[in-house]
Amino acid sequence: MQIRKIMRAVELHSSSLASRFKLTTPQLIILKTLSKKGSLPPGILAKEVNLSHATVTGIIKRLESKEFVNKEPDTSDRRSRNISITQKGMEMLASMPPLLQENFINKLSSLQEWEKTMLLSTLQRITSLMSAEDIEAAPVLVAGPVEASVEAISTMYDEPVSDNNDNKVDI
Repeated sequence: MQIRKIMRAVELHSSSLASRFKLTTPQLIILKTLSKKGSLPPGILAKEVNLSHATVTGIIKRLESKEFVNKEPDTSDRRSRNISITQKGMEMLASMPPLLQENFINKLSSLQEWEKTMLLSTLQRITSLMSAEDIEAAPVLVAGPVEASVEAISTMYDEPVSDNNDNKVDI
């Protein structure tokens, strides 16, 4: 029951972001990273947010279409492009609530070391009991696949989400 509550909290937060701000959690993470790190090449950005280069490329396209990011030539290598956040992107960030994982990390960091160790041990045991040790998971708290669109996330639990070929839809 407790795992389901955690999953539901992630679902509700992701759906709220999607419906209120028309952004997915990974899109928001990319905007926050660019606001902190400045202009970055897509490959470096992908490493910073722990997502695949292909996933980040799709996210950048969608953020660029909303005018939240720009692609600009790299000053040291004209063949390369860097991604930077726009003023409109900064304004969007200023209006956004904290990410679910940011609140969680703040609360987790205030725990005593023995509590953190106990929680880690418990989560590792649950993972083992579920035979989930070898499952790869994105390091973002988002409902559904990282490849889901805003529309898919906001309606994910009302109807199945797939394109005409039963493939995941990119963010």
